[in-house]
Amino acid sequence: MKIEGRNSVTEALRSDTLTVNSLMAEKGSSSSIIALAREQGVKISYVDKSVLDKESVAGKHQGFIADVTDYLYCSVEDILSASEQPFVVVLDGINDPHNFGSIIRSCECAGVTGIIIGKNRQVAVTDTVSRCSAGAVSHVKIARVTNVNTAIKQLQSANVWVYALDMDGEEISKVNLKGSVALVVGGEGDGISKLTRELCDGVVSLKLNGKINSLNASVACGVAVYEVVRQRG
Repeated sequence: MKIEGRNSVTEALRSDTLTVNSLMAEKGSSSSIIALAREQGVKISYVDKSVLDKESVAGKHQGFIADVTDYLYCSVEDILSASEQPFVVVLDGINDPHNFGSIIRSCECAGVTGIIIGKNRQVAVTDTVSRCSAGAVSHVKIARVTNVNTAIKQLQSANVWVYALDMDGEEISKVNLKGSVALVVGGEGDGISKLTRELCDGVVSLKLNGKINSLNASVACGVAVYEVVRQRG
């Protein structure tokens, strides 16, 4: 797949999970990206801006497009073994790549141990997701599983408390979210499926003071993960 834009390309070059096969750079470019690519022995092709414009998916290449191997997903076990007290985000049906990218970015900034997504009803890690994550996708462990509910049971078996982030739950700041914890975030339209919600150890909600009774999935996730950060100190 192709990754474009200064931030995304830089983070891909720094990543331990992505391999940059080649880099197209606008003629006359001289930056830390070029230096980093040369340091890693990446093949660099200098091309006219018109070529980059043609290859660009969103027209936001900023002079750089990298060809990388497809995203290397990890396993749930990899996430659990990465921390003594894992902090996990489980996504149940996020279909919008912009929301998914924003969630990855928030999770990386908050120090989330890993993200679990399903293979069905869930957008995969794509070029658009990578761009929207501003390169954060290169630094977050993401496991892609056949069944989200099976993954939740696996977390619970590892003594991780799993909470659904949904309406009509206990106000999140009043719930003890210290220790090993996972937050389940539902999709933009349908939210968390009934079976998944029932499987969770509890339901937490964000306090809303306005007249609109819901938040965008990525915004809600961002607020929730930082409540965990606040409680962990």
